[in-house]
Amino acid sequence: MPVPNRIAAMAPEMTEWRQDLHAHPELGLEEERTAGIVAAKLAAWGIEVHRGLARTGVVGTLKVGNSPRAIGLRADMDALPMQEENQFPHRSQNPGRMHACGHDGHTTMLLGAAKYLAETRNFEGTVHFIFQPAEEGGGGGRIMVEEGLFEKFPCERVYGAHNDYQLPLGEIAAAEGAVSAASDRFWITIQGKGGHAARPHQTIDPVIVGAHLVLALQTIVSRAVDPADSAVVSITQFHAGSTGNVIAPEAKLNGTVRTRSPAVQDLVERRMGEIATQVAATFGASAKLEYTRGYPPVVNAPAPTDSARRAAVKLVGEDRLHRTLPVRMGGEDFSYMALAVPGCFVRMGQLAPDGKGSTPVHNPGYDFNDDLLPIGAAFWATLVEQELPRR
Repeated sequence: MPVPNRIAAMAPEMTEWRQDLHAHPELGLEEERTAGIVAAKLAAWGIEVHRGLARTGVVGTLKVGNSPRAIGLRADMDALPMQEENQFPHRSQNPGRMHACGHDGHTTMLLGAAKYLAETRNFEGTVHFIFQPAEEGGGGGRIMVEEGLFEKFPCERVYGAHNDYQLPLGEIAAAEGAVSAASDRFWITIQGKGGHAARPHQTIDPVIVGAHLVLALQTIVSRAVDPADSAVVSITQFHAGSTGNVIAPEAKLNGTVRTRSPAVQDLVERRMGEIATQVAATFGASAKLEYTRGYPPVVNAPAPTDSARRAAVKLVGEDRLHRTLPVRMGGEDFSYMALAVPGCFVRMGQLAPDGKGSTPVHNPGYDFNDDLLPIGAAFWATLVEQELPRR
């Protein structure tokens, strides 16, 4: 089936919503303006609005008929602490803030579906429209669950989606099993002995220790992890000193670890600590590892994944459905919702033939492809009408 005419006609309106959100990005747990817009629109369409979970979270509840069945649809609302480089009219008006991951589009697609379903009411049961703050490192999904999201709004299943700049526009991926990685952070503090850069023999140079560590830590993935498993160790920052003629007494490294199984996660953390301590000791220095476990992997459950696939086939056809995905090592805090309730997280392609939508996420030149908006809204509407059919 094509995108319903009613949703297709909403495309210009949804584009206005999305570009307004893009122009006014807000960081995690600070999405006051965004949440206010979401809540006002839901209320105007006759949807019951609940606010307060995870500070700025919004849940809209739409119940039709007497069926006890209920499902949840989730979109994230927050932006990233980045300076936008785009120059189009709807570029960010908030310095150092940018919708560089497409959450403005995710929010808009779910709003479009909510408006359509509130008007047509062609289902029986309850839909909870979950607008979540702080996906970008703030753990808003975890906070909402811990604050009673599914006790207050019981759901048989929960669904989420993300735009994909690598998938062609109009294609949808719904893969069973792990579809993201555990996302951990680490900090290593190296303590040496500072001194004059002209007399390095009188110092213990933490920069030298750090340089060896940067290389040695890569052997965890290349030599300690089974090649059949997946892991990433990325050192993204290296800080030491404040001037060019002084060897600093201390250096700091930090970065991220991505894994897809608890056993590999344990292995990487253990080996990082051992390598940091032993490499530092080789040079007469010391090193301390701080390792923080972040989002767990998103694991798509079989039944909701099957439902998402059937809805995708109805909307875009079997030839545009991807039932498997290459290994992805990104983190995603929809994982907390999918741990609490059987869930499925789908990917929606936004790459147009002319290259529109091809810029990677977390890039200062990124922009959500507005041509995806009616497709995404139609997918949510199709899923609801399929899962909560009228009797």
